[in-house]
Amino acid sequence: MRPGEALRVVLRSGSGRLGIGLLAVLVFVSLLVPFFYPLDFGLRFWNNPIAWADNPKAAPPAWTNLVGDQAPRHRVFDAESPSQTVETGPATTRLYSFTFDHDSETPPTFLSVSVGEVSFYDRPPVISMSLARPDGLTATILQEVVRGQRPDETPPVSRFADEPRRIFLSGDTNALTAATDFLLQEFGLRLSEAEIQGNLEAALFGTPTSSDAPEFEPLTGEYTATIRVITYDSRDAVESVRFVAAGGVFGLMGTDTQGRNLATGLMFGFPVALIIGISTSVAATILGTFFGILSGFSGGRTDTIIQRVSDVMTNIPLLPILIFLIFVLGQKLWLVMTILVIFGWPGLTIILRSMVLQVRSGQLVEATQALGASRWRIMFRHVFFQMAPFIVAQMIFFTPAAILAEAGLSFLGLGDPSLPTWGQILEQGFRTGAIFIGYWWWILPPGILIVITAMTFVLLALAMEPVLNPRLRETAA
Repeated sequence: MRPGEALRVVLRSGSGRLGIGLLAVLVFVSLLVPFFYPLDFGLRFWNNPIAWADNPKAAPPAWTNLVGDQAPRHRVFDAESPSQTVETGPATTRLYSFTFDHDSETPPTFLSVSVGEVSFYDRPPVISMSLARPDGLTATILQEVVRGQRPDETPPVSRFADEPRRIFLSGDTNALTAATDFLLQEFGLRLSEAEIQGNLEAALFGTPTSSDAPEFEPLTGEYTATIRVITYDSRDAVESVRFVAAGGVFGLMGTDTQGRNLATGLMFGFPVALIIGISTSVAATILGTFFGILSGFSGGRTDTIIQRVSDVMTNIPLLPILIFLIFVLGQKLWLVMTILVIFGWPGLTIILRSMVLQVRSGQLVEATQALGASRWRIMFRHVFFQMAPFIVAQMIFFTPAAILAEAGLSFLGLGDPSLPTWGQILEQGFRTGAIFIGYWWWILPPGILIVITAMTFVLLALAMEPVLNPRLRETAA
């Protein structure tokens, strides 16, 4: 059957149309990923805690606000130039103001201030922050002086060039002290820093309901965070400023306990899954086809050697070998794929050998031999094309097996740590106890994607059955 006819037969069935549609989506997303993600995404971003420091931890997807309680939205404000500049004598005050509407009964999960590279010539700059509330009160909750010039430094002195200065207000001693002073001055509430430490956001985004306990009633409305950077030389510079009011929900797929955006990890898993499945199945199919046709057509000692090797390798347990080699050689994706190829071809070889024995005695092969065709030409010009539909179907069946094998190894903690895969996301979720805590968004999406990807190739293989069996083709017609 010609490829065009085979495709029409596949498209005639519902499983074939669904399988091709799902495969088109998988391929489309996989082709988009390299345009939006660097090749070293795993090492430079996914496994780098600094890249996710501004994200809320273990936050569900943002769309859960539509069906549940109204959690605060995640807000990130960046500014490279000040909203206002005020000069007072030799000092210049750069004001960075960020206004937002807080409409949730829950306070932000944390507040942070980040300052990019700062360069100065004389006195070190002073960084401070205040929060204007809807009730007209303003809380100054941060004041910090940039580390001054060392004896071995010459102006301009640079700070925070390699990494921004990030201040988490909930854990900053100065911020906690300023918050206790604010509560004492405005509400007469006397609290220790230990009492306010876990309630800083509730105190800033609420009003006290008790005179001797850290209990607060939510205060909704418009808030304005103002970051001030005071410099003392006209040549001083501030690269950028960021303010984060971390939400209780985040993005399309939420975050894990490290704050990593799960949507990015799931997206990067698309091409990884297809590369593992398709490249492994193609390589194993090529080897299995070559040795199967060679064994069945040649016979004799060649046939015996190939079949005995196939029998031995088929009876070797694959999972213990994989685990042992990964422990010895390291957790590398190419190693997993190589082992799957090495142990994946014997099964196809044994099946093809029995099929070739029938084809070898057919009239087509005898006629080709009578015309003087070489053995290799007969095997791969005539015998192979009679087996091609079956070989393609077996290759499609092997693809999900390779994907599930990698996912299983990753679930056991033996995956390649340099690449985020669906199996690794699942493993990290189970290791953290996400399934018991209720972090369903960490467990369900990667599991569903693994199942959908495997089902895609199963549906294609089922749609190939009429191509392999003419009786099924007649029944379908």
